[in-house]
Amino acid sequence: MSTIRIQTTQNVTLEYEIASAGERILASLIDYGLYFTWFVAALVLNRQLHLLDTGRVGIVLVSLPTTFYMLACEVFFNGQTLGKKARHLRVVRLDGTRAGLGDYLLRWLLRPIEIVSTAGVLALLTILINGRGQRLGDLAAGTAVISLKKRPDYGAPLGVDAVPLADYQPVFPQAAALSDHDVALIRKLLFHGSKQENYLLLSEVANKVKGITGIQTDLQDGPFLKTVLRDHAYLSISS
Repeated sequence: MSTIRIQTTQNVTLEYEIASAGERILASLIDYGLYFTWFVAALVLNRQLHLLDTGRVGIVLVSLPTTFYMLACEVFFNGQTLGKKARHLRVVRLDGTRAGLGDYLLRWLLRPIEIVSTAGVLALLTILINGRGQRLGDLAAGTAVISLKKRPDYGAPLGVDAVPLADYQPVFPQAAALSDHDVALIRKLLFHGSKQENYLLLSEVANKVKGITGIQTDLQDGPFLKTVLRDHAYLSISS
């Protein structure tokens, strides 16, 4: 399975497993199954209660939820539709920042061109050819769809700062309390303290972090600070 590595704004590298074309198709089938369920339920309800007597108005009202379903889900569920949730997939930005409304909107606007009008063939070809699992909407928005499933450990060594997203479990959830400015300063001081073997500096930084976050641990100062940086990077993207 292909993977990509993304460097976050805190200079921590996260490793992602790219969602396969098959997984994305299954997620889409779940979403379209929900479409079908909605249409059937609306039809039955209308026959029972005669709510929508005018044809065009009825079609519009029934179609609105499905028209904006993908966009609304990705915006409010942090890059996931219900189908993606079921298949443990998520949309992320390739520059390490959190995807926003503009990114999801670009992906949604290109759906009629590459998915609806071509029955998904154009999107599938783009995903297979691209190498990063991106369809046209992803290319335009600078996003990719990644898998959150825990993958088998094949023993491949990773760099110190490489964090496999699906496998990683935050050690200190309290790291989310740190601001981006705090994290940038911690990384800078950790680098200089480690390079100069200034253990007093590392101890002062570690104690300051513990005071801000309320973390209590027996980890040595250097490994503790590295763990906090990794935890913060993971939590800032996955939240």
